[in-house]
Amino acid sequence: MRVLTFLHSFEPGGVERVALRLVRQWREQGVDAPLFMGRRDGAMQRELGEELDADMPPRARFSIAWCETLWMIAMLPAAIRRWRPDVLFCAGNSYAVVAVAMKLLLGGRCPPVVAKISNDLERRDMPWAGRFFYRLWLRVQGHFIDHFVAMAPGLEAEIATLARPRRPGIGIIPDPALSSAQIDRLRARTLSGTAGEGRRFAAIGRLVRQKNFALMLEAFALGAGVRDRLTLYGDGPDRERLKKLADWLGIGERVDFAGHVTDPLSRIGRGDIVLLSSDYEGVPAVILEALAAGQPIIATECSAAMRALLLDGALGRLVPVGDVTAFACAIADAERIVQDEAASLAQARHFTLEAAAPSYLTRFAATARLGSSGEKSCPEQLRRPLGGNVTSSSQ
Repeated sequence: MRVLTFLHSFEPGGVERVALRLVRQWREQGVDAPLFMGRRDGAMQRELGEELDADMPPRARFSIAWCETLWMIAMLPAAIRRWRPDVLFCAGNSYAVVAVAMKLLLGGRCPPVVAKISNDLERRDMPWAGRFFYRLWLRVQGHFIDHFVAMAPGLEAEIATLARPRRPGIGIIPDPALSSAQIDRLRARTLSGTAGEGRRFAAIGRLVRQKNFALMLEAFALGAGVRDRLTLYGDGPDRERLKKLADWLGIGERVDFAGHVTDPLSRIGRGDIVLLSSDYEGVPAVILEALAAGQPIIATECSAAMRALLLDGALGRLVPVGDVTAFACAIADAERIVQDEAASLAQARHFTLEAAAPSYLTRFAATARLGSSGEKSCPEQLRRPLGGNVTSSSQ
């Protein structure tokens, strides 16, 4: 079986990081797993791209970063004809437009598409008109995409309701944001904060509007003590705007913009509080990493999966999306958050690369058989949620 994965670039992003790790794992298991990359750019090339062969189009004479989706739509058909894959893996929501375009452009020559839903589908952050058209787009995806994968329990209901797949195949495969070795490294850390210097808060993610770091800064300004500090690991287009906001809020000297680092969790001390302020997410990798590390967590309820991930608040403090006051109160009261490290570790171990990679291969094989046979009914192995028993609350 040949599985073709397509990505825009090595630019940092949770979807791309997980996809690259999956491709590596499949190849190590002897799977024919070609990778098509639209361009060579990105900080993750050194981290995850070393010795990872990728099919790339000729370098364009102009920057394609601003039109990378159109570039992918133009370049990917030739790669599909060249590789003749059994399955096309769509690694996240942002790539769905490319997958649908392949179905339209190639028709019956397009292989079956398995799409991972990597972000919240409700999108309550959108105005009503935007949500209306976004839901129409989800229905289009449901018509063309052959099989959907939800990254945690709770998300499959969104897919069924909003995308309404023409085939009943919706699987649950816990997001492989971690590896067993990574969990062991995180648990073995000996870093700690410096006594008497106040509490230390940390956040990890791209500096983009989806993550709503502006809300985090406002909440920190309201709820943190004068000796508390906040470190933001990540980079993105909102960096300068957020630095100006921190200065305007009077917390510029207590907020460190650390930029992109390859292993941010290794820099966070035990007892430091991990913050997540996103408007919407799928299964946030930073939350899984924080669980693996046994870190206290304050997060917005930015996904239908968040309550299951944090066991209805037992493994972290959940606050409403967009509520600065609630987030500030949680920060002010952060020392009361005591993490159950055993339960936290048990939860994190559900979301490993070693568990997910073979589950994806089973999905691919079943979807490829369905596509080649032209059957309309869904085989039993596509109905069962592989790895579906992620938490006790989902059983």
